[in-house]
Amino acid sequence: MIIGVPKEIKIGETRVSMTPSLCRRCVTLGAKVLIEKSAGLSAGFTDAEYRAAGATLVSDPRRVWRSAEMILKVKEPLASEYGLLREGQTLFTYLHLAAGPKLTQELVRKKILGIAYETVEGSDGSYPLLKPMSQIAGRLAIQIGAYFLQSQHGGSGVLLGGIPGTLPGHVVVVGAGNSGAHAVQMAAGMGARVTVLDLDTRKLEALDTEYRGRVVTLMSNPANVESCVADADLLVGAVLIPAAKAPIVVTDAMVARMRHGSVIVDIAIDQGGCIESIHPTSHTEPVYRKYGVIHYAVPNMPALVGRTSTQGLTQATEPFVALIVQKGVETALAEHRRLAAGVNTRDGRVVNQAVAQALGYA
Repeated sequence: MIIGVPKEIKIGETRVSMTPSLCRRCVTLGAKVLIEKSAGLSAGFTDAEYRAAGATLVSDPRRVWRSAEMILKVKEPLASEYGLLREGQTLFTYLHLAAGPKLTQELVRKKILGIAYETVEGSDGSYPLLKPMSQIAGRLAIQIGAYFLQSQHGGSGVLLGGIPGTLPGHVVVVGAGNSGAHAVQMAAGMGARVTVLDLDTRKLEALDTEYRGRVVTLMSNPANVESCVADADLLVGAVLIPAAKAPIVVTDAMVARMRHGSVIVDIAIDQGGCIESIHPTSHTEPVYRKYGVIHYAVPNMPALVGRTSTQGLTQATEPFVALIVQKGVETALAEHRRLAAGVNTRDGRVVNQAVAQALGYA
């Protein structure tokens, strides 16, 4: 098998889909690995390390795409890469197709076998390739929110942890999954007042037990969301329905009632966002202001910590990549249901039900 690793071109993206360690394992298992030169530099991995691991370094990205049977990426292909996709090729990456109708159309047209990291399942029903990036995004959401709350960035000037004699900042987290739970952990660790809302009472009970009542847990219903959002200094959107478009939980009207200088960080932006007033931003222009509230919605947020994110991601993908190399993609999919759950497009069709429903495919 020939595996191609192109350099990520999304604005501000610093991650790479293969470390030298993973490269060495793939080569040992019999794969040929083509890596675009400098693909790993932003994550701290040099071309010399990849060469020592057995990779072939390629200067022209078109050769990587043209020659590879499987393209291994971090982020979904951008429009400028659509023409590089080869008919019948395998693409293994984060796809987030429910929020990407044009990409879906291209994958269907070219009969790409699109395997999405975010829908590969674990033995316990979890999503092991989504988990590390969700954890990082959750933690970063609090760091980023605290930064933009600072007065010099146009924020309300609230210190999340406060000081003795002052009220701490109020962090409201909508969604108590992986990203939400890690946002709660960071916010509580900084000394903020924290409220978390979710539909799953089991998740709320677990957080209540973990923090011994120091975190307020509420059922997510319109009344509770509205009252909490109005009082939030930092609002974190962390709602995830795997593969599907994120539901709108926080409406424009709710955001309009927030205090001026408050901050919103929507981690769900990859799937369209769970806050009505949100739209994607980028690392070069990360925020905008609406209703006097600062909105942050960078889809590739974990790229802010490229080395940690790359290590976390590739540790999770390695067993699945190795399986594909050992058995071939068709046999691997046939024998391993968990990996097969990652298939979103195949033979010119959308085969993930949530994606099909979101985009109107059969």
